[in-house]
Amino acid sequence: MALTLEYLFLWFLLYAFIGWVYESVLVSVSERRWVNRGFLNGPLCPIYGCGAVLAIVLLHDFTNPIEIFLISSFGASILEYITSWGMEKLFHARWWDYSHYRFNIQGRICLLGAIVFGFGGVLIIDVVQPQVERLTAMIPLLAVHVICAVAAIVVIIDTIVTVVGIVGLSERLAKFSEAVQDRAEKAGDSWQWGKEEFREKMHDLSESSQERVANMRQLVSSALNWQQRRMIRSFPRMRSTDSTKYSKIMETVREMLRRK
Repeated sequence: MALTLEYLFLWFLLYAFIGWVYESVLVSVSERRWVNRGFLNGPLCPIYGCGAVLAIVLLHDFTNPIEIFLISSFGASILEYITSWGMEKLFHARWWDYSHYRFNIQGRICLLGAIVFGFGGVLIIDVVQPQVERLTAMIPLLAVHVICAVAAIVVIIDTIVTVVGIVGLSERLAKFSEAVQDRAEKAGDSWQWGKEEFREKMHDLSESSQERVANMRQLVSSALNWQQRRMIRSFPRMRSTDSTKYSKIMETVREMLRRK
């Protein structure tokens, strides 16, 4: 089957969706709540789609599973490292962190992830992709044109909306911090940032003081837009690279949103 751009895009969508399902289920089980793990609003994890398509293009003539495993492991790790670095520079935030895993590189990639990606590459090239090609070849060409055109427009719009919504997160966190501290001081209280500190505050507050916490939750909604709140919820290990304080604020916001 010819590797035309349209079919590659269809496969990108498929594997990006599979990656979204995998990530969302994995994180949801860990967090014990439903988490839309995708970077985009739609059910897609672009990094999985890109990785799968690159593997298909580069490895479609390979037959040795060991070679496929090694190249997939190495290639996917490079892609994940570059993506982590690029997103950090663009948004001033670390979206995932493997520092708690052994054999990691700067917390961006780890050996366990590389092994998983290696097996995933073998599974895609030897098992899944041949069936995917057979099924997509059955789709009428006109339908392929329409699906690709509509999907491309939706993905582009989603990407623009997501990026525009996330930009300026650090500035929003700073304003939120100032507003919370100002309200706390007026109430004769003090406020410490951090997940554990927030949990202790929730435990110690009397019923009358709970109203102040509710007001602070409202501040979250007013200070951070929907995209920013979604990202903080969706990436439990997301932290700011601008300031440790901002990372602590993220922890507090995440805990506030979780308790709604």
